Amino acid sequence: MKRDQRREGGRRPFGRAAAVMVMVAAAGLAGPGEATADPAAATPAATAAPATAATASPAKPAVKGILCGQLIDGRSDRPLKNAAILIEGEKIVKVGGPDILPRGIEVIELGSATVMPGLIDLHCHPLESTDSYQIDHLRWSSAYKALRGLKAVQDDLMAGWTTLRVPGDGDVFYAPMDLRRAINEGLFVGPRMSGAAHYISVTGGGGDINFMSPEQHLIADGLVVDGPEEMRKAVREEIKYGSDWIKLLVTGAFMSTGDSPGDVHFSPEELKAAVDEASRRRVPVMAHAHAAEGIKMAIRAGVRSIEHGTFMDAEAISLMKERGVFLVPTMYVGEYYVERGSESPEMQKMVDLSRKHQAEFTRRVGDAIRAGVKIAVGSDFGAYAPELGAHEFASLVKAGMTPMQAIQAGTRVGAEALRWDDRLGTVEPGKLADLVAVAGDPLKDISEMTRVTFVMIGGKVVKRP
Repeated sequence: MKRDQRREGGRRPFGRAAAVMVMVAAAGLAGPGEATADPAAATPAATAAPATAATASPAKPAVKGILCGQLIDGRSDRPLKNAAILIEGEKIVKVGGPDILPRGIEVIELGSATVMPGLIDLHCHPLESTDSYQIDHLRWSSAYKALRGLKAVQDDLMAGWTTLRVPGDGDVFYAPMDLRRAINEGLFVGPRMSGAAHYISVTGGGGDINFMSPEQHLIADGLVVDGPEEMRKAVREEIKYGSDWIKLLVTGAFMSTGDSPGDVHFSPEELKAAVDEASRRRVPVMAHAHAAEGIKMAIRAGVRSIEHGTFMDAEAISLMKERGVFLVPTMYVGEYYVERGSESPEMQKMVDLSRKHQAEFTRRVGDAIRAGVKIAVGSDFGAYAPELGAHEFASLVKAGMTPMQAIQAGTRVGAEALRWDDRLGTVEPGKLADLVAVAGDPLKDISEMTRVTFVMIGGKVVKRP
């Protein structure tokens, strides 16, 4: 595996360096809606408070209610009109009409707004903020990318994305995992995060650098491996530094220079090694795959999700349905670049390929919808305007979903793919109170999904109308 560049001078990879920078920044930067912590609280004197754990009474969880014009709960086929949600602490305890709310509690009145579960983006790249993502990791440190990524994920949260899965993120070290850690530790308010630090590629694949002369020895933005044993090593290292998914570039890519999305890159033996090794740690595998044969190889190897699936055929669709594999088609990003264009080589390739294949791709996604494949929302956007990702809902509707199905794809189905459906994805008693609202009715106008006006995560309001 070509990893020696990451260990020059015998030093260990500074996978936690980004977290150190984020922790330092925490002294002067609070998350949205949060007060800055008192630095004195960390001193030894402050820990010797008169009240002890034995004498202090635990704080009672705050109780609040929400009233809205209609509720889309992520599971039902029809919305609940004039709905109320009762929340205690971070969890939902009741859903029904206004009469479920006790007197004397705080009530958030949202008028005629539509409330939904928090949105889940299963394919986002918060550390990638320019069209030249294949060289940004050479210009910027892992710590700096983590700080830019923090701003991006907080913007995503304000746009309604309460949960994000990162499918590798163009960073030499482990900034995505450190960013997740800082949020989980309460240093910042941000969305729930999952995913892989890197995408794993073959030599010359989409995660390699294929546009420099052979005299240059540059660190690729992905992990470059060849053969089953190098694959095992890469999977083990990803898990060691916090990845709770493994991301494989099974085929070439639309957004990388020097490879073709129609080519299959990994051998069956390499794919089996990756899935077997990840399964030992109960870590699922996501497979970037455009070519039909690569999609089918990945499914037979045991991956949990197919990312993109552009050239899937009837057999690939049948295999996804049969084996319960999730499809994350990332449709709108191609439409976006066709409309906008780009001067970077990677994205010009994306523009040309999307212009050629987008209509057929939309038709194939429609075939997968009709076949009953489990389809989840993934934007494939980086640190751009956060509402861009919500155009994916309209793209799914264009491919054949009803607006309700598209909303469920971005809530309940995403939670199921993450195996977090015991706590997320629907508005039901016992679930975490991750909620968003739009002013209008997305069942009549799906573009409402791009205009989120209210956001709650874990029972805490971070955005109000």
